[in-house]
Amino acid sequence: MRVRAQDVPAESELYAKSAVLMDADSGRILYEKNGHEAMANASTTKILTCIVALENCDPASVVTVSKNAASQPKVHLGMHEGQQFYLRDLLYGLMLESYNDCAVAIAEFAAGEVQGFAALMNAKAEELGCEDSYFITPNGLDAKDDAGFHHTTAADLAKIMKYCIKESLKSDEFLEITRTAQYSFSDAEGKCTYQCTNHNAFLQMMEGALSGKTGFTGTAGYCYVGALQREDKTLIVALLACGWPNNKTYKWSDTRKLMNYGLEQFKKIDLLQIEPDEAELAPIEVRDGQGGKIGETVYLKLVVRNYAGEESILAPLSSEVTLRYEIADRLYAPVKSGDYIGKIRYMLGEETLAERCVVAGETIGKIDYPWCLGQVLRLLWIE
Repeated sequence: MRVRAQDVPAESELYAKSAVLMDADSGRILYEKNGHEAMANASTTKILTCIVALENCDPASVVTVSKNAASQPKVHLGMHEGQQFYLRDLLYGLMLESYNDCAVAIAEFAAGEVQGFAALMNAKAEELGCEDSYFITPNGLDAKDDAGFHHTTAADLAKIMKYCIKESLKSDEFLEITRTAQYSFSDAEGKCTYQCTNHNAFLQMMEGALSGKTGFTGTAGYCYVGALQREDKTLIVALLACGWPNNKTYKWSDTRKLMNYGLEQFKKIDLLQIEPDEAELAPIEVRDGQGGKIGETVYLKLVVRNYAGEESILAPLSSEVTLRYEIADRLYAPVKSGDYIGKIRYMLGEETLAERCVVAGETIGKIDYPWCLGQVLRLLWIE
């Protein structure tokens, strides 16, 4: 089956103002609609809050609630100042119910204050290569300061989710939390009991759903970031401004459409299994090189080494990876074993996916007087 133009979702077919479909293994964007436009992203922020907290804190720690945390608007757990909770339980409240007070309590515990935690969030985003993200709050509520407004892009949000589920040393803990359907806990003193239900409906919508986080504010609209793994593909969808009230289900429609597009219209290509053509690596002429006899043409053996780049990609069904050989036609002596001769580029269209170095497989000296004299003497001795 070949990819047809109409198989690619048209921008008009998606409700979201900004959308990205990403291959989570390579980080390649397979589809985007305004994917690099900076927009408010509501509670999808909390995936970054969660992973930063997991990486910087012990989940068994006890968190004491501040007046600021207790005063956060709905949706909230309803904690009160001075109440204590285990950090692990607050992380479940953060990700399953999207509690805003849990987010602030976590941030203040991890960094002493919300601003300090925001600095950790922005540092992590920069580390991940996010190109246009700025985080002010740990809960994603609309906010502005002298440096700008709380925002990200669909491309950056997908990149953060990729890190959360595949790259962080705390990925397993992140997935355990975000895939839990129901969770019950008490405060540290055991006086109050709480029940959390996971509001990521996508977990029951498609086979292989891994994780996700919803979000909504008046500025951001409905937002979503989610991941799915099926067979040899791991896909991430990020949606921003996907409708406003009375359009709550738009995000699920867009998510299914993009996930199915990725599953049905892309194939996995293992680049490491594509071997160079031996004919393209035939020995090349070395001029002025020392050979077996005076006047003989000398040829240099080539060796392929050092693979660098993507190891596998998702590519449209109709596409093929080609190898582009950039190797000199001839060389001039002297040549040392291991000298760089050229490279092989793995190409998808005009995009370079990976490269391998081609080096000299032997040493060939330059013709000089002592070598010529030796050859003459050898001939005379033989005769």
